[in-house]
Amino acid sequence: MTIDPERLLAAQIPQIEQHYDWQQCIVYALGIGVGLDPMDEADLAFVDETRLKVQPTMANVMGYPGFWMRDLPLGLDWVRTVHGEHSTRIHRPLPAKASVRGTSRIVDLIDKGEGRGALIFVEREIADMHSGELLATVRQTVFCRGDGGFGGERRAQPAPHAIPAREPDAAIELPTSPQSALIYRLCGDYNPLHAVPAIAREAGFARPILHGLATFGVAGHGIVKRWCDGDPAALREMGGRFSSPVLPGETVRLELWREGPTRAAFRASVPARGAVVIDNGHLETA
Repeated sequence: MTIDPERLLAAQIPQIEQHYDWQQCIVYALGIGVGLDPMDEADLAFVDETRLKVQPTMANVMGYPGFWMRDLPLGLDWVRTVHGEHSTRIHRPLPAKASVRGTSRIVDLIDKGEGRGALIFVEREIADMHSGELLATVRQTVFCRGDGGFGGERRAQPAPHAIPAREPDAAIELPTSPQSALIYRLCGDYNPLHAVPAIAREAGFARPILHGLATFGVAGHGIVKRWCDGDPAALREMGGRFSSPVLPGETVRLELWREGPTRAAFRASVPARGAVVIDNGHLETA
């Protein structure tokens, strides 16, 4: 089925209301590899309800509307969609307990042409339900591999953030656990690709892979730990391009390049396989 761009841009993605507390915050932190060293006091602050800090990338699982590309009658070849780029803007430090509302909308659409796919740009605003205060804005680019050539606008997509051609200014090794995908799925993404070996094999993987946004969270944890001195309130924005999956249990290496007083570039990789997993990363701090 050929997609209708006007219909797609006018799509009503379900608005989600969600209440969370310290338990959901800790599950999220465990899912992105926090607490693997039980003697790391900096990490324990994210998994101890008596002094809880909240990982800023938890915004990615707040007000999550589910797999709307499959569930809404929009004519998308949802089986062939890929999460291409992602960014998260934190407007204020996330509280350890809140009721939030996630409002998602499609903000742009690019037709790459017949056989080349299409790009859908989606934005989700997460607000406190009681005060109305905006907590975070999440943006993602979805590459729809089977939906190009529908007659929509054809133009170049925004250029990715360039990584400096020099040695990084800082780096950190971030282990994940073999159970990381099984824990992270409790945050709301139940795609069996991340839990069922047979389905992972059907998709071309030797075993279940880690969720892309879990990898994004691993990088965010590393940024807070290595670049922000453990202070989650210091991270204002981060974004990047997904380039390869992580297998649960692998160690991710995060490299960072300073680009100004409050800006930096980053890249995440799995050195054991020589695979870059997040490329063209950028971040902003307070």
